[in-house]
Amino acid sequence: MYKAASSSSARLSSLLRFRSLPSPAPSSSSSSRLVSIRTRALFSRPSSSSWAAARAAAAGGGWSSPVVGCGVRAQIGAVSPAVERVHRRMAASAAAEHPFKNILTTLPKPGGGEYGKFYSLPALNDPRIDKLPYSIRILLESAIRNCDNFQVNQNDVEKIIDWENTSPKLAEIPFKPARVLLQDFTGVPAVVDLAAMRDAMAKLGSDANKINPLVPVDLVIDHSVQVDVARSPNAVQSNMELEFKRNNERFGFLKWGSTAFHNMLVVPPGSGIVHQVNLEYLGRVVFNTDGIMYPDSVVGTDSHTTMIDGLGVAGWGVGGIEAEATMLGQPMSMVLPGVVGFKLTGKLQNGVTATDLVLTVTQMLRKHGVVGKFVEFYGEGMGKLSLADRATIANMSPEYGATMGFFPVDHVTLDYLKLTGRSDETVAMIEAYLRANKMFVDYNEPQTNRVYSSYLELDLNEVEPCISGPKRPHDRVPLKEMKSDWHYCLDNKVGFKGFAVPKEQQDKVVKFDFHGQPAELKHGSVVIAAITSCTNTSNPSVMLGAALVAKKACELGLEVKPWVKTSLAPGSGVVTKYLLQSGLQEYLNKQGFHVVGYGCTTCIGNSGDLDESVSAAIAENDVVAAAVLSGNRNFEGRVHPLTRANYLASPPLVVAYALAGTVDIDFEKEPIGVGKDGKEVFFRDIWPSTEEIAEVVQSSVLPDMFKSTYEAITKGNPMWNQLTVPEASLYSWDPNSTYIHDPPYFKDMTMSPPGPHGVKNAYCLLNFGDSITTDHISPAGSIHKDSPAAKYLLERGVDRKDFNSYGSRRGNDEVMARGTFANIRIVNKFLNGEVGPKTVHVPTGEKLYVFDAAMKYKSEGHDTIVLAGAEYGSGSSRDWAAKGPMLLGVKAVIAKSFERIHRSNLVGMGIIPLCFKAGEDADSLGLTGHERYTIDLPTNISEIRPGQDITVTTDNGKSFTCTLRFDTEVELAYFNHGGILPYVIRNLAQN
Repeated sequence: MYKAASSSSARLSSLLRFRSLPSPAPSSSSSSRLVSIRTRALFSRPSSSSWAAARAAAAGGGWSSPVVGCGVRAQIGAVSPAVERVHRRMAASAAAEHPFKNILTTLPKPGGGEYGKFYSLPALNDPRIDKLPYSIRILLESAIRNCDNFQVNQNDVEKIIDWENTSPKLAEIPFKPARVLLQDFTGVPAVVDLAAMRDAMAKLGSDANKINPLVPVDLVIDHSVQVDVARSPNAVQSNMELEFKRNNERFGFLKWGSTAFHNMLVVPPGSGIVHQVNLEYLGRVVFNTDGIMYPDSVVGTDSHTTMIDGLGVAGWGVGGIEAEATMLGQPMSMVLPGVVGFKLTGKLQNGVTATDLVLTVTQMLRKHGVVGKFVEFYGEGMGKLSLADRATIANMSPEYGATMGFFPVDHVTLDYLKLTGRSDETVAMIEAYLRANKMFVDYNEPQTNRVYSSYLELDLNEVEPCISGPKRPHDRVPLKEMKSDWHYCLDNKVGFKGFAVPKEQQDKVVKFDFHGQPAELKHGSVVIAAITSCTNTSNPSVMLGAALVAKKACELGLEVKPWVKTSLAPGSGVVTKYLLQSGLQEYLNKQGFHVVGYGCTTCIGNSGDLDESVSAAIAENDVVAAAVLSGNRNFEGRVHPLTRANYLASPPLVVAYALAGTVDIDFEKEPIGVGKDGKEVFFRDIWPSTEEIAEVVQSSVLPDMFKSTYEAITKGNPMWNQLTVPEASLYSWDPNSTYIHDPPYFKDMTMSPPGPHGVKNAYCLLNFGDSITTDHISPAGSIHKDSPAAKYLLERGVDRKDFNSYGSRRGNDEVMARGTFANIRIVNKFLNGEVGPKTVHVPTGEKLYVFDAAMKYKSEGHDTIVLAGAEYGSGSSRDWAAKGPMLLGVKAVIAKSFERIHRSNLVGMGIIPLCFKAGEDADSLGLTGHERYTIDLPTNISEIRPGQDITVTTDNGKSFTCTLRFDTEVELAYFNHGGILPYVIRNLAQN
């Protein structure tokens, strides 16, 4: 569908000039400065001249800052010719002494001259490379380019080349991403940590300015806007004004960070959703830095960073702690992943959307088991998927559990790059490099069979319309079975697919007054209908499809009930442009789907309050109300505290369910409503065909829209531009601030590592079952009026109306520690079926808020542990899900299994992750949580091995064996130092 639209893009001048960055090629001079203990990942500090030259390269390499005055700024300006000559000599030296200098190859331009040089995989003449998945080739190229035999050695390169044999052995490799991506919820604590690390460096007598990002950092402010105002033409402006009022201090802090730290770009509020901006604007696909070409790669502090995989850019989510280390030059240590080959054939049926496809793929991959693995898509069906469809599938990698859902670059990718404003010259360079380095897929040529760890196949023709819920993204429900599934959930016991509503209460009707108008709710009534989330708002076919549903409904006389909170939050300004170009936005407005802001909104729980009359009707009558959203997460308690049923659906289905007013409907057999002519209107009457949607996409989605949108981003907005910030390199902490607080992590830090610690006679703070998510652990959503966090804020003069959300206060450790495990839907076995953020203080039997119990244990001098089931820490990558438990005094978590990023974050904060042996858990071992636990670990880090068996004993005589989930030698080094950030500080201070 993009091909026709992109035909005119050749006439565009280059909008997205790719940033030129400091050369990644290592030199022996820089290598010799490394601390030589490579617990395999250490630091080099560039000299002042090389750093200046690097900054000059960033300014002079054909890149323009997308945000004037708030990102990589004008002061990155030129340096003297003498310094430039030094930099060139260093680069030449690096190339001359590189272990793989013999494969550094020139890439010629078709008309003469050259694009640059690259480390050629074909020049290795190793037949194993031809069989490697494309995603593994990116890891291989990075290892070769960065090989210095210190941070990355030749043995690492060999491991990757021999991936087919080394991957099953869980071989460890280092990886150096090209850049880091942040959003403001995770970005604020990251900048807080960087500022605190500068203070720590100064206290240790070292240079505080060593704490600076050494790779490009892009931070997009998109998580703060809430749907306070909806169903109004003024919603965007009203919500942004409230956003700035609530977050003025946070935004000022981020603007300070963009000026205090080098190489940091901040995209201001109101610009779009981070992953859509990354896809349409920030993604480079191929870098050309100082004449060295290499693939783009990115790690981000949001789990849906994987969306960029749809563009052929290797990217995935990491914890904020790990991202901070990456910014500071630390290679990521990772286990060489298995790769699942997912073959796509056929094409989607008429009326089936990319959302239906991704929910189907999610269910298949969850069943297959892909945690910790890459998924790589291939097959003739690829040509039938637009890039936006691919990005939708890649976006939901966290929901199906994979590290990446990767789509190698092909002609569809190149067409999208042109559509979004990348110049023809840049696209030609990308294609030439990827073809030359065997990283481009041309389905018009014979395909070499690649080797995968396992295989899956899906005929796109078999995908049917569906939604997922009511409490988990992978609980897919075919649309035709929705009504029966809903009644099953009403009947079933409380759980992921159950609400346990007695039969005699299932048909009750609650009548209430809605601003003078009679209204009613039943179990399954839709009270929130939100077109939200980069998962879908980046895809013109589903967005314009939703608008066509609204248009057809308007023409037939259907109207969404006024007590349904409807909203539209596009992922970029481009969406608004093509909705206006098509003439369809007016129909969305008529159905209440006015644009409310450009950010994540309902998808992350920023859904705003329901009308008081609706809230009262739900709460006072125990109604199982529903939300339908085009998001990627629907865990209980996430979308809104009062919507116990939450369904993920395509944007067109969001509109359809809003019109129906209930999820308790069979769209095939029951009418959605009665039209203006008195006739019943069915789902089929308002559903657009694939051809209708494609026609509108082709005529409405144009390259100039991307160009004008991202040119506007460079100008910021009046509210952002009016923020004034200090110019000091050290942050001046305000002790009275309830948003930004100096964290305690480094207060008593010395140059000597504390060494490993075991756990002795610890009490169990919480005892969990399966699927405890980071939404349960990490402070998220609204701050409950009776919570410890609310008490803290009230004591400091903050009115309840100004509480804001936990996410907005991630820069204050005092608030966040009090909000850890504060989810109102959390299920703790100590409470015997009672749901909520409390636990039992074992010695006294008191039932207390989790924070209060933790502080009581601390005051008594007791350590604590957490018991958990399977998939502990699934969901969004949230560093506070690890920082919070650490501040509460948790020393270890014993679980059946961990989500990948969360386990890494626990390690990063010095918490011991342990796994029960297969077939065992707390229940099978007879553990109630009332025992005291001792975990014996050697006091010398050299005596501990990744993945070794550890014995846990209790005070009542039980003993069981667990697997120590420090997975690499690097993680053991972090544990020895008390966490990753103290490790970083000590190494930089010693350097």
